[in-house]
Amino acid sequence: MADCAVDTPARGFTITANGAYAARLGGAGDTRYVERWTLDGPEPYAVPLPLGRPEEPGTPLLPLADGRVLADRTAPRTDGLRHTFSLLYPTGPATGELSLGAVEAPAPGALTLLPPSPDGICAYAMCVEADTDTTTLWLVAGGAFGPERVAAIRGRCTGGVWLDRTGRMLALDRRLDGGPVKTVTVDLERGGEVTPLLEITPDSNDRLLLADADSGLLVLRSDAPSPGHDRLAWGVLGSALPVRFPECLRLDDAAVTPFAVQPGQVLLPEDCGVALRIDAAAGSWVGLWRPRERRMLHAAVPPGWLAGAGLWTAGGVLRLPYVTDDTPCGVAALAEPAGPAVPAPSPEADAYRYPGVGRRTDPVPEPGGAREPGAETVSGTGPGGGARRAPEPGSGGGETKACRPVPLRDAPLTDREPAD
Repeated sequence: MADCAVDTPARGFTITANGAYAARLGGAGDTRYVERWTLDGPEPYAVPLPLGRPEEPGTPLLPLADGRVLADRTAPRTDGLRHTFSLLYPTGPATGELSLGAVEAPAPGALTLLPPSPDGICAYAMCVEADTDTTTLWLVAGGAFGPERVAAIRGRCTGGVWLDRTGRMLALDRRLDGGPVKTVTVDLERGGEVTPLLEITPDSNDRLLLADADSGLLVLRSDAPSPGHDRLAWGVLGSALPVRFPECLRLDDAAVTPFAVQPGQVLLPEDCGVALRIDAAAGSWVGLWRPRERRMLHAAVPPGWLAGAGLWTAGGVLRLPYVTDDTPCGVAALAEPAGPAVPAPSPEADAYRYPGVGRRTDPVPEPGGAREPGAETVSGTGPGGGARRAPEPGSGGGETKACRPVPLRDAPLTDREPAD
């Protein structure tokens, strides 16, 4: 890959759920300041938001849909770390700052900001309480009285993926009682009720990476096919089809990380474009993949790409932010490279077991065509949520029917755990 971009970490470059704004740290050294990008106009532009003091390197930032930027600043304490939150916004030539309050964390790294909420108004953080083996969810912006504790979840949680367009359903990767990692869904409007979301096998570590609320597409990482070795996979919430592990997403001597999924493909998860950051010794570039296809396309990226940052449009254009000396605020539009069509073999070549049923069924095609040669399928409790039960006697359950893909916002939630 001769045209690989230099790996400029996108840490601190965060884009709102609607793609209108982004935030990052600008400047360098002792002159770092918050920088807000506007992305929904004819041309992108950046607005510096400096204050009387420089920002610390690595200060987490989160933009809101109204153009304000949340800053999470830390200060050491004798018993942990104090996180102070404030909102920054332009006020003519100056920068306004609204202090929101603080949250105490037991140790560095225990409290992290969650991705921007789809409602664009609220901002959340989660804090792992080491002494109680509990994860606390905090509403740090958008509440009435500063940071508010909204839920306490048993176990140690990481990750964070929003599952709907309202900011109600949140997926977290949870390790409970020292066991394997499983993704669960947290209902923020029901006090933090927990629903199992991913359990491919009882002993596998299953983590959700991306979700699309329109189609129900889930992109995940799991070691179910080869314990101890993670692989990328995809599934559909509400579908009876098993999780699939495409062979084309495995690369030798390169790390592959999905970072953006195409919205707007209602009930068509196999047509959603997925952008993947590829890191190798030669540098970083982008992979483009759709579940219906048996290949990943490799594309060069603009010089100065903020590696790992970008967003899809509903029309299938990937927008990649970049910074160079000549262009301090740039966004490159990357269309999917043209290539030969991949024919879909006949469905009869694609018989497999339904997850959790344990008996052979009639051949059923994978969404969008037959499965990729060499791809693995793993049965278990898939992204439909909850364990699947055998049919009751007399219910006509000797025949298994494929479920139509259900959008995440319409998928039934079962086997809830009560909020702590």
